[in-house]
Amino acid sequence: MGVPSAQILALSFGLGTMLAAISGGLIATFFPFTILAGGVYELKSFVIGVLGGLGNPVGALFGGLILGVLEGIIPTFMPTTWVPVLEFGLFVLILLVRPQGLFGARK
Repeated sequence: MGVPSAQILALSFGLGTMLAAISGGLIATFFPFTILAGGVYELKSFVIGVLGGLGNPVGALFGGLILGVLEGIIPTFMPTTWVPVLEFGLFVLILLVRPQGLFGARK
């Protein structure tokens, strides 16, 4: 008696996978894909993870918030082409000052 949780879990996982596959197939017709398409996002996610502290989800959230605010503020003072340079400059500065990240625990 009761709700068969294993079957409901399998059904919801299957439906979610099906919807993701359909939406991915539909979106692929609008946006071209190259092998280097995710390089910028991969580097930014690495910077966010290191800024917040590896293994700390709350730190990654604040690292993403810091990087997002910088991406919004920097173009008002400088050309847009300087945004990645200053982001990675901040990344190197954080690595030099606090190698464990902003919210990482000291060992």
